[in-house]
Amino acid sequence: MNQFDTDFIRSQFLLKGYREVPFGERADIYVVNTCTVTKGADRDSRKYIYRAKRQNPSAVVVATGCYAQVSPQELASLKEVDLVVGNTHKGEILKLVEEYLERKHPGRVFVGEIFREGEVKNFDLVVSFEHTRPFLKVQEGCNSFCTFCVIPYARGKVRSVPPDRVVEAVKRLADAGYKEVVLTGTQLSQYGWDLRDGTNLLGLLERLLQIEGIEYFRLSSMSVAEMDKDLLELITTSPKIAPHFHLSLQSGSNRILELMRRSYTREEYAEKVLEIVRRRPETAIGTDIIAGFPTESDKDFEETLRFAEEMPFAYMHIFPYSDRPFTKASKLKPKVPPQVIKERVKLLKALDQRKRPQFREKMKGKTLRALVLGNGQLLTENYITLPDDGKHKRGEIVRVKL
Repeated sequence: MNQFDTDFIRSQFLLKGYREVPFGERADIYVVNTCTVTKGADRDSRKYIYRAKRQNPSAVVVATGCYAQVSPQELASLKEVDLVVGNTHKGEILKLVEEYLERKHPGRVFVGEIFREGEVKNFDLVVSFEHTRPFLKVQEGCNSFCTFCVIPYARGKVRSVPPDRVVEAVKRLADAGYKEVVLTGTQLSQYGWDLRDGTNLLGLLERLLQIEGIEYFRLSSMSVAEMDKDLLELITTSPKIAPHFHLSLQSGSNRILELMRRSYTREEYAEKVLEIVRRRPETAIGTDIIAGFPTESDKDFEETLRFAEEMPFAYMHIFPYSDRPFTKASKLKPKVPPQVIKERVKLLKALDQRKRPQFREKMKGKTLRALVLGNGQLLTENYITLPDDGKHKRGEIVRVKL
């Protein structure tokens, strides 16, 4: 989703005649699209801001994105930042930069009330990423308010792109020759929750699957709590849905899941995941796990580690817990000591490193579809990267035996 937003910003400048240079080179304007999902993301965002100003002290440095939306004054207090532009004003960055350059007006912070946003902005521009895979942002915001998560405060509540506009955009991509489309959103499985016509993700997919020319759609992060039997049936039976699903777990302890407000138990999570893999054995399941959520005991962590071992994960993203602004978990006590969190992250990452080759080993002998990325690599429908022999055209779908 951040890639989609960044490309939208880039396109606005390029259409106006600006020239893009690599981030490591001297520029007149730097735009840093920040993330705030963890303290580490905040730190990385600041690092790039400092680097930009060092490269050209007289440049205009713009901090935008989620960190800018949630903590605008914190960023505005940095001497390296000239403009702070929240997600509410992201579509106006070019105008704000040009006004700043022309008049040097005193206004430096442009952040509105995210919960007043009523639609997905910046959708009309569809651009491709990762060589040959267009990312299409069909939904923004999240209504879950998990106790550890700042994202609703950064992205707002659910706003969905009307299905007719999504269908029209995908038809344009099909006409342009794209074979894989990635549907993305803050919480894709909440697509349609705000639409008055009753369309949900299932309804949208049923329409998209009828579009000729697209070989398959890849779905971004979803919640098992929001996957009913009809959606499960569709994604496990349609060859036009890539067998690759990112289903965040966050914890294998039911006590912690309840404190997190995750709306499912580990048993319910396991039931959905195992059903998907039973129906489509080639499926890659990715997940997110947080280590060190407040009050997490050794027993809670052991349950998480054992559960993750049992699950057929292709890969795991491991996050050390960190307090985020506005969240209920930031007030929960006792906190897990940083050293203990570090150890737990290490154990989970070691498990991830074992899981990845196990998944590839399990796929040996299978014949799968793969997209030719054009950079010496193929990407299989279940998210395995392979070397390309160079015999095929970029953007083509080929069949490969692993």
